[in-house]
Amino acid sequence: MKPIETAEDISVLAFGFMASKALFAALHVDVFGALDSGPKTVIELAGATKVPPTRMATLVTALVAVGLLARDGEKITNGPASAQYLVRDGANYFGDYLRFQIDRQMYPFMEHLDKVLVGDSDGVEFATYADWMADKDQAELFSRSQHSGSLGPGAVLAKRMGLGEDATSMLDVGGGSGAFSIMFCKRYPNLQATVLDFPNVIEVGKRFVAEEKMQDRVDFLAADGTTANWPDGQDVVLMSYLFSGVPEQAIPDLCAQAYRVLKPGGLVAVHDFMVGNDRSGPPLAALWQLQHMVYTPDGVGLTPMFVEDALRDAGFEIDQSADLIPGMTQAMVARKPT
Repeated sequence: MKPIETAEDISVLAFGFMASKALFAALHVDVFGALDSGPKTVIELAGATKVPPTRMATLVTALVAVGLLARDGEKITNGPASAQYLVRDGANYFGDYLRFQIDRQMYPFMEHLDKVLVGDSDGVEFATYADWMADKDQAELFSRSQHSGSLGPGAVLAKRMGLGEDATSMLDVGGGSGAFSIMFCKRYPNLQATVLDFPNVIEVGKRFVAEEKMQDRVDFLAADGTTANWPDGQDVVLMSYLFSGVPEQAIPDLCAQAYRVLKPGGLVAVHDFMVGNDRSGPPLAALWQLQHMVYTPDGVGLTPMFVEDALRDAGFEIDQSADLIPGMTQAMVARKPT
């Protein structure tokens, strides 16, 4: 990315948190849902959301200014992206992921970034990811909100891997709500999946699997993936958003575990936030890695080369390496030699 040159550019970065909070506030009072039925004046929008008109006017001005809403005279409408992604019950809605996980958890966690940088853990409530997920309420909020943000990427990765009919077993390490496992099992009728994650997390996942009526296809194993003895005889091992949530020194062991439990010819998939090999961006992936450092201070900023080398060192042969969520995540698929 081109270096910034002006004081205004610096201000855009410094004040960016205000735009984030405008988005989150609008999601919490369902501004975008209220506009889904058609354009409204500020007064009408205030009535639909139970927000006083003067306050709604200020919020709407901010949302129009950043492009989330549009104004035509006195009428307010959703912007194109808001209409597609921020209307509750919409097919592509991921607002719950933003207003719960990002606003309620990630946003306040970033207050500790300066302390974590210098190794000061005083006042940091959750020093590690395991500590965080040991809190039942935090695990519930994280897992439920993450679910809506993982279904789409799960469907894309499942399609991309092109599993054959002989693939019948998948171990989803750190699989959380089971979103990826659900999408894999929907695409591959012969596949059975086991989600391995912390006890508080899988309790949420069990409910999502029951809602999909897939209890006979998706099972759960309560354990810490970095210390558990993984069940062997797997055709596929999936590790999505796992490498970014563990210390750097744990990654070789995770790759070795995957190699051990896979059948010959089996596939491992690693999906995570990754910056380019030159570490110059993209911005969203770089910022996500910075955020992860707050609760994984001994983690590593992942690059495709780092992940591919870790898989090769464990004995794998790389099959695929490409973006999954453009500008944010990449997925590597590797094969255990026959």
